[in-house]
Amino acid sequence: MSNSPESDGSNVEKQAHLTAGKVSTSADQDKLINEAGDYGAHVLEAARIHGKDIKSTPDGKTVLIPQPSSDPNDPLNWSDRKKHVMLFVISVVAFMPDFGSSMGIITLLPQAIQWQKPQNTIQHNLVGNLFCLGAGGLFTVWLSAYFGRLPILVFFTSIALGTCAWCAAATSFESYLAARILNGFFSTVAQAGGLMYIQDVFFFHEHPRKINIWSGAIIVSPYLGPLIAAFMISEMPWPNVFWVATGFTALCWILVVGGVDETIYNRNLPPEQQTPPKSRIMRLIGVEQWKTRHDRQTFWQAVIRPVVAISKVPVLLCTIYYFLNFAWIIGVNATISIWLTDAYGFTPYNLGIFYFAFVIGSLLGALVGHWLHDLVAKVYIKRHNGKIEPEARLIIIWLASPIMAVSILILGYALENNWHYMAIAVLCAAQVGGIMIATVALNAYLLDAYPEGSGEVGAWIVVGRTWGGFMATYIEINWVMRDGLVNAFGAQTGITAAAGLIMLFLGVYGKRIRLWQGRMKFAM
Repeated sequence: MSNSPESDGSNVEKQAHLTAGKVSTSADQDKLINEAGDYGAHVLEAARIHGKDIKSTPDGKTVLIPQPSSDPNDPLNWSDRKKHVMLFVISVVAFMPDFGSSMGIITLLPQAIQWQKPQNTIQHNLVGNLFCLGAGGLFTVWLSAYFGRLPILVFFTSIALGTCAWCAAATSFESYLAARILNGFFSTVAQAGGLMYIQDVFFFHEHPRKINIWSGAIIVSPYLGPLIAAFMISEMPWPNVFWVATGFTALCWILVVGGVDETIYNRNLPPEQQTPPKSRIMRLIGVEQWKTRHDRQTFWQAVIRPVVAISKVPVLLCTIYYFLNFAWIIGVNATISIWLTDAYGFTPYNLGIFYFAFVIGSLLGALVGHWLHDLVAKVYIKRHNGKIEPEARLIIIWLASPIMAVSILILGYALENNWHYMAIAVLCAAQVGGIMIATVALNAYLLDAYPEGSGEVGAWIVVGRTWGGFMATYIEINWVMRDGLVNAFGAQTGITAAAGLIMLFLGVYGKRIRLWQGRMKFAM
C-alpha cells in the first residue's frame, strides 16, 4: 500500500523542483501535488512542497487539493458560509428519500386493512421505491454532467414534491404504488449527487467530515421516518403521514431554490476562458448551463459516464460490498415492526419509541466517525512522509464490518429466544452505527481514488444500498419463516463477514488495480 521512505522523498523533491515554474491552470497545479505515478495519492503537508504557486490553508500546513483558481466564481473560492449553506441544503434533501420511503414500513399496517390486501403485497410499494432510488441516481449524475447540477436538482425535487403529495392523496393501492415508484426515482437526486457537490466546493482534506454530515443525514433518515409515522398512525389516518412528508419535501424545494447555486466548474479552462454567471433565475432553470454545455462534454460522453465508472474494479467491488451489507440493514428495518408487533405485542406508539434506538445508533456512528476518520488519516500521513493514499480510508472499515456481523448474529438469537426488547434495541443500534462508519469510509475512498467521477461513484454506492434493500425486502420475511431467525440471520452474518474480505483485498491490491486501470477518462 505504501512506497519506501526513500522513494517518497525523491518524489517530493521532484515535485518541489517542479513548482518553481509557473503553471497555467489549477489542474496543472494538482498534477504537481499527486505522487509521481499515482494519481490517487497526494502530498498533504505543505512543508514538503516548497513552491510559491502551491496554495495551502491559512496556517500554511495543509496543501489545498484541488488547487483553487484565481477566479472568484470558482466554487472552491466561495465563502465558508455559502459552502456550508449548500452542504446543509444537500444534506436535508438527501435525508428525504429514505425518510419518506421508510414511512411506508409503518403505514402498511392500516393500508392492508383499508385495501384488504396482505402486508406482503402492500410491501411491494417499498420494493419498487427502493429499486427506483438506485435507478434514479444513475440518471441524476449523467443528466447533471450535461445539463448542470442545479437545474437537475430543482427539476427532480419538484417532481418528488408532486409525487409525494400523490402518495398522500392515493385512494387505491395501484395508484399509491405508482406514486411511490416515481417518488423514489426523482427524490434520490441529492443522495446520488451528494459527492458531486462535496467534490465541487470542498478541498480534499475536508472531505471525510463533510461526507460524514451528508451521509449521516441519509443513514438516520430511514429510522426517523418510521418513528414519526408510528406516532402519527396511532392517532390519525395514514395519509396524514405522507402529507407531513409532502410538507418536508416542499421545505426542501424552497431551500434548493434559495440556498444552492451551480457548482459545476471546468478546471481544465483558465479563468479568462470561463463564462461568468449572470442570472440566478437562468441558472435555476438551466439556461446558462445549456449555453456552456459544449465547454464540458457531449451528450453521449455524459450518458456513458456511469458505465465508465462501474468498469473500474474498485468501484464495482465497493458497490458489491455495500450491496451485501446494506441489504440486511434495510432487511431488519423493513421487517422489525412485524416481529415486534407479532412477538412482543408492540403498538404503533411502542414502535415509535423503539425506533429511537436506530437513531441513536446512527448518531453515535456519526459522532465516532467525525473524529476517527481524521485520526486515521493523520496517523497514516505521519507514518508515510506527509502522503496519503485512497486505501488509507478503508482501514476503519476493518472495525465497522465485525461490528455489523456480530450484531446481526446475536440479533437472530435475541429475536428467536424472545430476549428483552432493550437487548434487541442495542443490537439494532450497533448494526446501524457500524454501517454509518463504513459508509463514510467507503465514499471517502472512492472520492479520493476517482475525484473526476465523484457523482458516478456516489450513484453506484446508492445503487448498492438501495438494490440491496430491494432484494432483502423481497426475501427477508419468507427466508425467516422457512429457516427460522437464527439460521437466516446466521447466513446473513456469513455474507457480511465475507463482504469484509473485499475490503481487505482492496486494502492490499487496490492501488495496483487503480494504477493498472488508470483514471476515468472523461471530457471534463
